[in-house]
Amino acid sequence: MRYAVISDIHSNLEALEAFLKKAASLGINEILCLGDIVGYNANPNECCALMRETNARCIMGNHDSRAIGLEDTFGFNRYAEEAVLWTARELTAQNRDFLEKLPRSLIVENKFLAVHGWVNDTDRYIIGESATLRNFELMKQFTPPVKLCFFGHTHVPVVYVEGGEKTDGSAIGQLQLSGNDSSLINPGSIGQPRDSDPRASFLVYDSKKSTVQFHRVEYDIKTAAEKVIAANLPRRLAERLRLGW
Repeated sequence: MRYAVISDIHSNLEALEAFLKKAASLGINEILCLGDIVGYNANPNECCALMRETNARCIMGNHDSRAIGLEDTFGFNRYAEEAVLWTARELTAQNRDFLEKLPRSLIVENKFLAVHGWVNDTDRYIIGESATLRNFELMKQFTPPVKLCFFGHTHVPVVYVEGGEKTDGSAIGQLQLSGNDSSLINPGSIGQPRDSDPRASFLVYDSKKSTVQFHRVEYDIKTAAEKVIAANLPRRLAERLRLGW
């Protein structure tokens, strides 16, 4: 199976459409979304609709859960909070129901794990050695232990191999996975990259060949940013799309 693994769409329709166009040329069998379909940008309903229409396998992110009222926005910065409250008002009943039914994690093919933040916590970030080591330990608690986990939330493409060094996903190109080593892999963000590259970021995982290929795709940032401003969302959110942070 060839999976397009994406995360953090954040209501950015232009970026999502650009990804889907690129994915159509890559022989993808299934799209796997690691959460945060909504938040920050101006097209939450359209992005939810596309995930439904493409039969993408999705999990819930922290912005998704806030937009449907499962948790409060305590701990969100003011830009994120303003956007998620706007999103909550905009969501249709159909899309709210779609988000409410999303699981917090998935085991796929009985082999690999998909989460948004930590293995056991949607809101926590896998950043730094301590968090990475702890999540490798959490992966071992599954029966059988999980060797591969895809995660999102940080908006930065990265690969962590147990016992190895952190590697910038954008610098890798294609990665051959080892069956002996545990890996934590982030595809980066479709709708709000934070690694100073404004292009939408995703990866393709070939479960038969055990390879991961990172991709970037350009999209119409100008239109996406103009929509943010037209919706009276914080201008800062439009600015960061242009800068990739």
